[in-house]
Amino acid sequence: MWRSLRLASTLGLCASAFDQSSTVDSYISTESPIAKAGVLANIGSSGVESSGAYPGVVIASPSTTDPDYLYTWVRDSSLVFKMLIDQYTSGQDTTLRGHINDFIAAEANMQQVPNPSGTVSTGGLGEPKFNINETAFTGAWGRPQRDGPALRSTAMITYATWLIANKNETYVTDSLWPIIKLDLDYIMNTWNETTFDLWEEVDSSSFFTSAVQHRALRQGSALATAIGQSSVVSGYNTQANNILCFLQSFWNPSPGFMTANTGGGRSGRDANTVLTSIHVFDVEAGCDGVTFQPCSDVALSNLKVYVDSFREIYGINAGIRADQAVATGRYPEDVYQGGNPWYLASFAVAEQLYDALIVWSNEGLLTVTDVSFPFFQQFDASIKPGIYISSTPTYNTLTTAIKNFADGFVAMAAKYTPSGGGLAEQYTRSDGTPTSAFDLTWSYASALTAFNARAGKTSASWGAAGLSVSPTCSTSKASTVPVIFNVNVTTVVGQNIYLTGSVGALTEWSTTNAILMSSADYPTWSTAVTLPANTQIQYKYIIVNNGDVTWESDPNNEFTTSMSGITTLNDVWR
Repeated sequence: MWRSLRLASTLGLCASAFDQSSTVDSYISTESPIAKAGVLANIGSSGVESSGAYPGVVIASPSTTDPDYLYTWVRDSSLVFKMLIDQYTSGQDTTLRGHINDFIAAEANMQQVPNPSGTVSTGGLGEPKFNINETAFTGAWGRPQRDGPALRSTAMITYATWLIANKNETYVTDSLWPIIKLDLDYIMNTWNETTFDLWEEVDSSSFFTSAVQHRALRQGSALATAIGQSSVVSGYNTQANNILCFLQSFWNPSPGFMTANTGGGRSGRDANTVLTSIHVFDVEAGCDGVTFQPCSDVALSNLKVYVDSFREIYGINAGIRADQAVATGRYPEDVYQGGNPWYLASFAVAEQLYDALIVWSNEGLLTVTDVSFPFFQQFDASIKPGIYISSTPTYNTLTTAIKNFADGFVAMAAKYTPSGGGLAEQYTRSDGTPTSAFDLTWSYASALTAFNARAGKTSASWGAAGLSVSPTCSTSKASTVPVIFNVNVTTVVGQNIYLTGSVGALTEWSTTNAILMSSADYPTWSTAVTLPANTQIQYKYIIVNNGDVTWESDPNNEFTTSMSGITTLNDVWR
């Protein structure tokens, strides 16, 4: 009887997976041309939704109210054109060259536009967004944002590498290299200064920004070597090594995730890290953890922690099993536009998993480590750390389940995509209604890259294979270190936990400006703070309830910050 019930259950799960796969197949078939048209519609000057935008300028969205996204962001534009350049250079779409040339001209113009961040030689390359006629946006904003130059140079280097292979080195040297070099020099000189993160909210060091800066310098060094610009190679390589070293400090070994930012006062669980994994993917690097490849044990552990942080906070995730896909957003504490799931976040999770499946298939094996064990245990409760080759039943069980898991995130986006196929920025946490900016260019681009990954398509290698962390790396100006504070406190409704302490970054014992902690893992309250390195720190937690402050008991908590790396403190309220 039990065997019959178990067989029926297994057959039911197989049928469910088959139905889901068919749904995803159908969605991709209909959504792909809609998403591609949505991207092109938002590119000036010929795009049907981008009236007023100069040629090659990518508008974030046609939305002009609540929110007003009729601007061009360097980050969004570069991510979109990296996708289009990949399609062009791979032969997937050979009609895009005119758009690519327009993009290059537009970005070259905007590099030279004086703006609130400075001029081209005094920090202006860190300006995040411009008006769609290529003039400076002068309103208040989170600036600088240092991921833009990295993403822009990566897109252009990808195109330049293809041009060289197709006997057009002169154009690369004379026209592209001066544009690319401006961005690479900016990265080399400023990577260890603070930046607003890709959500434009936290001014600290950002995992995503540092990772794409590392990639840009590696690719830039290779391009410089290829075209005989050898004078910059040593500087680019030195700082790339230093960034790679710095990136390792974001790892939080318990419970096993990359802390998205060194500041911001949040739990650190963030789509920032999943987006990092897919935007530094190099199919030739295998499952390397140092560069955070999608199938690495650290990236898979991080993915599980990130996804699980949304299981209980969105109404549309109610009743979904712990081994199934759920709607995901930017970070669990998000309140922007209501703090909802984002289409691009759902697609990013799927894309990381599809990328992992590509590498496992290429290598004919997968490895389960102590770090990635919780991720794989979702799909096989009896799994043990070890190497599983493709001819084993365990390998087939795991890869089949992970493919279904990945498809579930696409199916989640599909479920809340309206009948016309338009992709907004978000869908509501309560019932999945599309919300915030409509026809978001990045949403469309993220769908297309996820669909390509599911089809087994990859981008050209960028040189991640075989890299290692130098034992003598330096972060120079970065004389601060990230510290994660966790405290176990049972509270009642209306109470919040704050952190204050003896240094400026901990508000110098202020109760009015103390740092609000996140209750995402209640009863553990958490925050991440950047503190001076090698410094004795005293701190305390306080409870604030309707303006009334309760201090924890004496003595003060005390520790000395490390010289480098991330520190996690686990306390209990006294």
